Amino acid sequence: MFKLVQLPYAMEALEPVISAQTLSFHHGKHLQAYVDNLNKLLPGSEYEGMTLEEIVRMAPAGPVFNNAGQILNHELYFTQFKPASEETQGPEGALAAQIVKQWGSVEAFKAEFEAKGVGLFGSGWVWLSADADGNLVITQEPGASNPVVKGLKPLLTFDVWEHAYYLDYQNRRAAHLSALWQIVDWKVIASRYEGK
Repeated sequence: MFKLVQLPYAMEALEPVISAQTLSFHHGKHLQAYVDNLNKLLPGSEYEGMTLEEIVRMAPAGPVFNNAGQILNHELYFTQFKPASEETQGPEGALAAQIVKQWGSVEAFKAEFEAKGVGLFGSGWVWLSADADGNLVITQEPGASNPVVKGLKPLLTFDVWEHAYYLDYQNRRAAHLSALWQIVDWKVIASRYEGK
């Protein structure tokens, strides 16, 4: 049985980037529903006992894939942030070096990442992932999809489903994506990249 991931910060800690109200609905209602739904679907199925990543890799499009994918996506999403009151640090070490190698600068990477998020039609996710050789790739994943279905290692994601931002930003998806950099915990992203 899967459980709702615990937030590593207080409900109001991401304000003003993400309000406590949005976080309450997004984590406590939307994500809880995916957890509850998946737990109802798994007993007696071929996916019972698998990890979220295994389910997402193996399940065809449909209810099991959708709910498992959304849980995996949201767990990575919610655990990549730090309180807005903490000083913002950029990427460092091997991750920073790879970003600069591929994009020329962190700013150029951020610009492309935001553009891919804004340009994703409908609901979904924009991801920074790594391939087996450590090369980085930005992908747009519609619906509940995750880069693991492409054999990639997910590192960083911005949620572009409207429930992630509508209470705070209404239809201003670009403003939402731009603001999220203020709360990204780059140490978490680096640890994912380095496989720690």
